[in-house]
Amino acid sequence: MSFPGLIPISFILDALTGDPEWLPHPVRLMGKLINLLDRLLYRDTDENREQFLKGLLLTAVTVLLTAVSGILILYLCFRVHRYLGYTASIIMSTYCIAARDLRRAAMEVYGRLEEGDLDGARRSLAMIVGRDTGNLSEQAVIKAVIETVSENLSDGVIAPVFYILRFGPVGGLVYKSVNTMDSMIGYKNERYLYFGRSAAHLDDICNYIPSRISALLVIIASALLKCDFKHAVIIWKRDRRKHSSPNSGQAESAIAGALNVQLGGPASYFGKIVEKPYLGDINRDIVTGDIKIACNIMYLASFLFVLAAGTISVAIIFIPGL
Repeated sequence: MSFPGLIPISFILDALTGDPEWLPHPVRLMGKLINLLDRLLYRDTDENREQFLKGLLLTAVTVLLTAVSGILILYLCFRVHRYLGYTASIIMSTYCIAARDLRRAAMEVYGRLEEGDLDGARRSLAMIVGRDTGNLSEQAVIKAVIETVSENLSDGVIAPVFYILRFGPVGGLVYKSVNTMDSMIGYKNERYLYFGRSAAHLDDICNYIPSRISALLVIIASALLKCDFKHAVIIWKRDRRKHSSPNSGQAESAIAGALNVQLGGPASYFGKIVEKPYLGDINRDIVTGDIKIACNIMYLASFLFVLAAGTISVAIIFIPGL
């Protein structure tokens, strides 16, 4: 189900087309499944242990159905013809990669800010972040976009490619199901503290290696783009463990250092202020142009990893013993 060229072809296809809204997207189907299971299983009257076990059931069912569906689709396609199977593999893998859409969403906010439309920028930002955006200042909007770009470098590109390389297109789909669950029920609020705990922990495990690869790639990309990569290394070493999550501070701290700005800090989620650590130093004021630089770092880091993954996939197949 995997073959040389699968990852580069999928990355190029994503760069050219993104995710057309008129096509059904697996992540939307995953979201509907998670919503359905959430409504069926969650009861606020349950004890904490019961909520955790029901959340664990939701996690297991979502992962299992995603894996079985992906395997079945590929099996049937390959039974019809191997080229149909290759095509299905490419489409599945392309759906797992989100570099173009991440850049498009970030640059949409950038465009609104350049036009002086702060309210429009807040509305565009609300489409890609979970925090409340209605009262954010211009600098807070810029910070939120850069934080999202850095976080989604791992979630939207590096991690899917990592699991496609290791387990084929189905591995990428299963990872996306885990990441989607985390984004929907992985919150530490009253409703999901126990019910969403298994999904959040599984996402932490799945992103542990990719998030660290992402930070390294950010540093390399910063050097190639003539950003302050030395400061990126310093801030990454100092601030990467400040987040309660083992992964969230990795690429974000590196980008903060590369841009010589400070990211993070308290943010409002569902009307409640959540204390988050500051990453980086206030060496200068953050500006709108930093969004474009962060997107360039993200895309170059993605390209470098895809190039490496493509090389590895060829080596695994053609070099005996690997």
